This record gives sequence, structure tokens and C-alpha cells, in this order.
Amino acid sequence: MSILSSLLRAVTWWNGSTLNTAIYTKRKGTKVGEDAQGNVFYRNADDSRRWVMFNGEAEASRVDPDWHGWLHRTFDEPPTKRPLKHKDWEKPHQENLTGTMLAYAPSGSIRSGKEPADRNDYEAWSPE
Repeated sequence: MSILSSLLRAVTWWNGSTLNTAIYTKRKGTKVGEDAQGNVFYRNADDSRRWVMFNGEAEASRVDPDWHGWLHRTFDEPPTKRPLKHKDWEKPHQENLTGTMLAYAPSGSIRSGKEPADRNDYEAWSPE
């Protein structure tokens, strides 16, 4: 690890865990499990604190619903011990893509690159 990355780690949280969080996790954390994205979930000895160490960008929407429920105490047991039942029609979890190039853009929007559909049922209002 370079000196610059060590310094950035000490003062920033968006590039991964801060140095203090990493030290606290090493001393007090018990690993509970890991999700498909490589995020690692911890709790302390008396289970009064639960947290996640993100693999990459610290973005809350990257935590899938099973682990989100455990982090917020909706479920007492983690998904590693008691996985939730999922319906076959459920789509896999996807992080929030708003503000990215992968965000939804309906046809006719500026980002879609397509012309809007011909709207015969719409008449623009103009003040008289």
C-alpha cells in the first residue's frame, strides 16, 4: 500500500473503510458472512453493533435485501444461517443506478437517443 493510499484511507470513507474502522473491525468485529459482491458483514461480541465493510465503493444500495434486513435487525439470524426464501419470479438484487450511464432512460428522454413517439393524444398548452 502506497503512502498516498494510506493517507487517503485515513481520512476518506468513500474509497473503502477508514483506518479507524479497519482497526475497530480487526479488534472487536466477528465476521458473520459475505454477500455475492464481496461485501463482508460483522458484528461485535454482544451483537449491539452490526456493520458492513464494502468491497469497493461504499454505496448503501449495494447491500442486498437479505443482508439489509439483518443489518437493520429485521432478522435476528444472518442469511448465512437462515437464508430467506425467494420466489422464482423475483429478480436478483441490483444497486441503484440513478446518475449512472446504466440508469433507465425511456424512449423520448434526452439520454435515450431516440425520438419521442408520435403523440396524437397530446396537445401542448399555450397561454392566451
